[in-house]
Amino acid sequence: MLACIQGHTSPVTTAMYKDFGDPDHHPPHTAALTLTQLQSIQCNVNEVEWYFATCEDFRLSGISHPFWHDWLYADPSQFLTPEALHYWHCQFWDHDMQWCKHALGAAELDFQFSVLPPIAGFCHLNQGMTKLKQVGGHTQRDVQRYIIVVIAGFPQVDTFHDHKHAIIDAGLCHGQTSGAALDHWEIPKLEFMQSVTPSIHQAGTVIQWSANTTEHAHIEVVKDPVTTMNNQNYDSQICCTLDHDKKCHLFNTAVSLSE
Repeated sequence: MLACIQGHTSPVTTAMYKDFGDPDHHPPHTAALTLTQLQSIQCNVNEVEWYFATCEDFRLSGISHPFWHDWLYADPSQFLTPEALHYWHCQFWDHDMQWCKHALGAAELDFQFSVLPPIAGFCHLNQGMTKLKQVGGHTQRDVQRYIIVVIAGFPQVDTFHDHKHAIIDAGLCHGQTSGAALDHWEIPKLEFMQSVTPSIHQAGTVIQWSANTTEHAHIEVVKDPVTTMNNQNYDSQICCTLDHDKKCHLFNTAVSLSE
C-alpha cells in the first residue's frame, strides 16, 4: 500500500512473483520509477475501474498521488525496511518449518522436540510443535533456535539457492491453503531476504524497526471497511469508502473550526 505497488510484486525491488526465488538481488523499485510510471498513465483517475486496469500494466496499485511524492529524499525502497517478526520469524515458521515437517514427518518432528531438555527462558514443547494453534513471535524464535538440533542427522542443504531444487523435487514445499505440493518459489518473504543487507547499509540495524503502526493502519483503512461490503468490485468500493471517510473528516474539521 505505501509503495503503491500491486500484489504479487515486491514493494522494494522490481521483482515480480515469478522472480521471488531468484538468487540475485533485483534492482530497487525507486520512488522516481513509480512517479514516472504514474505520470505516463493518460486516463481520468475518476474513472476508477479504467484507471486501475491501466495501472496493472505497471504493476501499480492504483494510487494516483502517493503521500510521499513531494517529500525530499523519501523513497519506499529505502524507508520500507525489513522487520524481524515477518521477514525472519514468520518466514521461517511459514516455510522452512513446513519443509522440515514434510521431510521428517509430523510425528518424528514432534518426538524430536518433545525429548529436548527444558531450558530456562525458552519454550518447552513437550507435546511437539505441529499441533500448536496460536504461535507468537517468541515461540517462532525459540523453534528457530532448536531446529538445527532437532533435524541433526537428517539430509540437509548447505547453500539454499544452490540446492533448493531438492526441496521441490522431494515434494516438500506445500501450499498453505491447498496443501498440494508446489513446483515454484513464488514466496514474497523469500525475495524480501535479498533486501536485508542493503537495508542495513541504508537505514541501520533491522531490529529497531516495527510494522505495528502500518499494520494497525491496514486494519482501520482496509480490514474494517471490508466488513461493510458485499465482496463485489472490491477496489472501487474500498476507494469510495475511503473517499467518504475523508469527506466526513474534512466536514467535522470545518465544523470544529467554525465553532
